[in-house]
Amino acid sequence: MKSNPDARKFPWAALAAFALACLLALAPASVAPRVVARAAFDGDAGAESSATREGRLRIFDEVWEQVRERYFDPSMRGVDWQELRRSLRPRAAEARDESELYAVLTRMLGSLQDPHTRVFAPGESADWRVQRYVSVGVSVREIAGEVVVTDVERDSDAARAGLRAGDAVVSVGGEEAEDLIARRLAEQAAGMSAAERLLAVTRLFDGPRDSEITVAFRRDDGARERTVRLRREARTRTPSFEVRGATRGVRVVRFNVFTQEAAAQFARALVGELKGAHAIILDLRDNGGGEAEAMADFASTLLPAGLSLGRFTDREGRVRLEPTTRAVLLSTADSFARFHGRLVLLTNARTASAAEVFAAALREAGRASLVGEATCGCVLGIEQRHTLPDGGVLDISEMDYHTAGGVRLEGRGVSPDVSVEPTREDLRHGRDHALELAVEILKTTEKAE
Repeated sequence: MKSNPDARKFPWAALAAFALACLLALAPASVAPRVVARAAFDGDAGAESSATREGRLRIFDEVWEQVRERYFDPSMRGVDWQELRRSLRPRAAEARDESELYAVLTRMLGSLQDPHTRVFAPGESADWRVQRYVSVGVSVREIAGEVVVTDVERDSDAARAGLRAGDAVVSVGGEEAEDLIARRLAEQAAGMSAAERLLAVTRLFDGPRDSEITVAFRRDDGARERTVRLRREARTRTPSFEVRGATRGVRVVRFNVFTQEAAAQFARALVGELKGAHAIILDLRDNGGGEAEAMADFASTLLPAGLSLGRFTDREGRVRLEPTTRAVLLSTADSFARFHGRLVLLTNARTASAAEVFAAALREAGRASLVGEATCGCVLGIEQRHTLPDGGVLDISEMDYHTAGGVRLEGRGVSPDVSVEPTREDLRHGRDHALELAVEILKTTEKAE
């Protein structure tokens, strides 16, 4: 594989604790979706300790000042940044441990209502390629006003306890799910955007590794609640890439993150197992983003060379990054065959970051139809990760994004051409209504041609 060491990156959003990792599914980890333009760090790690008052204040001041100087919006989204420093700095000074300090920092950054701008405590994994997280083993989302299990990880405590997709979570730790969501939103100092609420939902099971929590759930409407005790376990999620058949001539390609390897796999598949396909369904559901260069390689196999995939601009309005399609892929030295057949993209609320850029580009080019749900609306750019005095990591949204057609995606996402939302019934019976509809759309357009 041919890699680009200067590749600008959109780290995926693992939405939190169930999962998301936004970004955002994203896996069960408390990580918000974000975009990183290059995998670079600044600062000296570990020179300061959060165990002392002076150390905590230095860490707090570093976060506050870096955000003030580098945030993409000089107005700080209307937040009184000076007042926030005045009110929260004493709390940071009096924090009893690292966890309390980082809770204060998270609250400060949460006031920006931007899930991409956040901190990682020392030792907390910030690697978007291999996602390490603590989870009870379930992914959840809201459906028709209920918190519903969408996936149960194999060999997890949740699987051993008998939880299934389609179960409705009633309470966590003795607290009603809706009340806990409201508390998570307050802890994030968040607004009411879809992305912020999704993050709060995915944080329902947050807690320390190896700790336990009670979860009450209901299998069917009107059924008696069942309560189980689940252990939060350390888990790992790695990039995946899958090609499978849907019906004659139609293939489904699903991957959970844009990487150089995934782009190379897709290019190889186009001259291999996808060679005879007349239509492809690209499943971007729960894809939280990835590398900008890899995303551009994917787009280059589906669009003519030289097309803009949008622009990232800094707080001064200067264009800092404008990915384009290309005639030669960066992910592989091999020649590739551009696919000219029909395309349908499957999206949901956890389709985030680079995946949204990709979907918007194909939509604007008239190259693909979108089926499913609106995407996350999580498309701000991080140009450089900042290492804090204690070894923690700070991500700051330094760039805003607009499509080639001038559309801003942050906070609004990409809407589907055909809306399909999963139901508890679908989840209980393993039915993928969005995929079924995508296949029918391709069959209908084939007959029309």
